[in-house]
Amino acid sequence: MKTYQDLQEVVNDESKKKEFLISAINDHKTSAEYKYAKMGVEYGRQENTTIMAYQKMLFTISGQAIPDYFSANHKLPSNFYSRFNIQENQYLLGNGVNFEDNSIKDKLGTKKKAFDTMVQKLGKIALTQGEAFGFWDMDHIEPFDFLEFVPLYDEENGALKAGIRFWQIAPNKPLRVTLYELDGFTEYIRAKGEAELKEYKPKRPYILKVRESKVDGKEIYDGENYQGFPIVPLWGNQDHVCKIKAWQAKIDCYDLIESGFANDVDDASLIYWTITNAGGMDDVDLAKFIQHMKTVHAATVGGNGEEGGVTATAHTVDVPSEARETYLTRLEKDLIKDAMALDTDAIASGNTVATAIRAAYEPLNAKTDDYEYCVIEFIQGILELAGLEGDPTFKRSMIINQTEETNMVLAAAQYLDHATIIKHLPFISADEVDDILDNVVREEANRFVLDNDEDEENNK
Repeated sequence: MKTYQDLQEVVNDESKKKEFLISAINDHKTSAEYKYAKMGVEYGRQENTTIMAYQKMLFTISGQAIPDYFSANHKLPSNFYSRFNIQENQYLLGNGVNFEDNSIKDKLGTKKKAFDTMVQKLGKIALTQGEAFGFWDMDHIEPFDFLEFVPLYDEENGALKAGIRFWQIAPNKPLRVTLYELDGFTEYIRAKGEAELKEYKPKRPYILKVRESKVDGKEIYDGENYQGFPIVPLWGNQDHVCKIKAWQAKIDCYDLIESGFANDVDDASLIYWTITNAGGMDDVDLAKFIQHMKTVHAATVGGNGEEGGVTATAHTVDVPSEARETYLTRLEKDLIKDAMALDTDAIASGNTVATAIRAAYEPLNAKTDDYEYCVIEFIQGILELAGLEGDPTFKRSMIINQTEETNMVLAAAQYLDHATIIKHLPFISADEVDDILDNVVREEANRFVLDNDEDEENNK
């Protein structure tokens, strides 16, 4: 693992700095964190590595193992990892980030790259890979994922002081590298067929000052940098680990049992064969016989039917399913508990009361609290870079008994002001609150004017 201090040792020697960049990228790609981040991406795409790489084997009489290409080999990857991460991310960020001053969000994103959208994207990356990075680019956030960015942390205080972003479409294509430092960034390229990096664009500051005139057109006349490093890390949890590391074993177990069940049903169809007087056949020969029966539906056997000759007899069987279904259900419940996820089955039946709903959400709430601290720390870092102040808050996306929740708010309405009542009504989103309050004030003002007009008319 390379650090900020390692970079400082070579920063004044261009040749050594280029070697350092390649070395840092290689160290990053061979690290355990990168391995789990890559695995997290694969499981998030339902390309679960264990089940997708699984190959059934056959054994000859001599004990040699060969791939089984004759029997069914269904591979059914589950979607637990993506489901858990999306559920947590949308639970916290599904309704966006809220500030006391609504104008703050407009200053943190553009129309195409809105602040809420970028934070949601970063959150999904952080939960899937363990860590993500937000680059503050003057008026919006650019998301970097862990598989394309090498963080260089300070050995003394643990702060992110520099970083290397890299990307390459294929091993035989050019490698692009960007070194981000406190005083600007430099772009490099390693062209196809070459062994060394070359400077592609010289170091430039993060903020360019541009002036425009009819004679000269647009002209960059100066540049400056931020007060701190403009890339802020976002962790998926306080433990700073990728959760696939903890959940992989049970996910793999579920995939293997479900896939094995499908294979047994397919293979049986549901018939198996016993072949008499064929002791010379090994597993491979038997598999070829079964494959032949599946495709041609007929086979010849030796002995011409006389006593002692080879005979093949078909039998039907029932594939045992109860034990597997029971264990799959148990595995799913264990995964939900381990992931502290919401079990929707627990609240899906009937008109569930608010207390039962809150109890079902408690594990997810506890896990999301841990994640929320990471998101708040990230947003505060972006606010500091942008020269803004504010405290981010969130309205979590919960399944609720709206009738019961609404009745609770209305029962206490006589003790509450308009703003508090409207904010707590479950069917009103945070973005609607200000408009509703403005309408209430406007209607009350109009009513006051009408009342005064009526009084004046009556006094005449």
